[in-house]
Order: sequence, then structure tokens, then C-alpha cells
Amino acid sequence: AIPFDDAAEQVGADVMRWMFSAASPAVNMNFGYHLAHEEVRRFFLPLWNTYGFFVTYARLDGWTPDGTDAQAAALTLLDKWILSRLDALIGEVRGALDGYDAQRATRAIEAFVDDLSNWYVRRNRRRFWKGELDDDKRAAYRTLHRVLVDLTRLMAPFVPHLSEGLWQNLVTTVQPEAPDSVHLADFPH
Repeated sequence: AIPFDDAAEQVGADVMRWMFSAASPAVNMNFGYHLAHEEVRRFFLPLWNTYGFFVTYARLDGWTPDGTDAQAAALTLLDKWILSRLDALIGEVRGALDGYDAQRATRAIEAFVDDLSNWYVRRNRRRFWKGELDDDKRAAYRTLHRVLVDLTRLMAPFVPHLSEGLWQNLVTTVQPEAPDSVHLADFPH
């Protein structure tokens, strides 16, 4: 047996919390360091890479979420699709948590992160790589920022430390009027 404290020290408390949340309470949970590393590679790395992609290019362009971005008409079909997926995810996670079904909530978040990194970001790279900061590029930044912020609030009950780190960089550093912590922010609705 591997004591929880030893495993949390080795792979991280958030990874352990996510694994326990994603496991069915009706069956024994298989655990080993190999499984924890697989979880990191399968879920946490795509999430972190998407966040890193956004932060890198937003800093290069000097983009901040100041509310003066392009109007909604500048949203592309992919922007509208990921925002629609986000709204559906919020409803799914809220419903799952209202029913005390953490496994359903985490599986929905995992599927969304896969769509976000493998479809939205991958298909929109050229928009972020453009030289000029035009309305189209601003719409892409605004969309990805909104998705990452709402996703951070959705994940906060499961991975509080990672969510707090993302919140501090995505929100509090650029929006002084925002709550000081993701755990003080409203859950998305």
C-alpha cells in the first residue's frame, strides 16, 4: 500500500485529488506512481500547455483583458463552438456536483480540455501567430482567456492549488477589482 501523504508528496496533492475525484466510489481505486504519471500526461499537461500557449502569446502581443476588444461579430465559428462547449460544460459540471457525482464532473472537464487543446488551440494557431494585433486576434485572445478563467473556476473544487495559480496569473494580475482568490470567486453559471 502507498500512504496518501507519501503519494501526494511524490506526485502532488492536486494530482491525487483529481485521481480520487475521477475514480468511481463504487469500486476500488487502482493506484501506483505509474498511473499518477499517466494522469499528469493525459490531463494536466494538455491543460498546462494550453495555458502556457495563451500566456506566451498574450505577453508577446501585450494583450490584456481590458474589455476594449473586438465586438462579438468578430468571433469565428471556432470561437462560438468553444464558448458553446464551455456553456455546456458548466451545466454538466454544476449538475454533476449538485448530484454529488464528482466522477462525472471530472470526466466532462477532461473531455473539454481535450477539445480545447486538440481542436480549438490547434486549429487557431495561425490567428495567434499573426504579426499584427487585429480584431480577429483580439477575439481569439478574449475567447481563450474567458475559457481558461471559467475552466479555472470549474476546476477549483478538485485541484485548488493549480486553480489558484492559474487564477492569480490570468485574473488578479490584470484585473485588480477581481476576487483575490479563485476560491472567493463565484462558481460559473
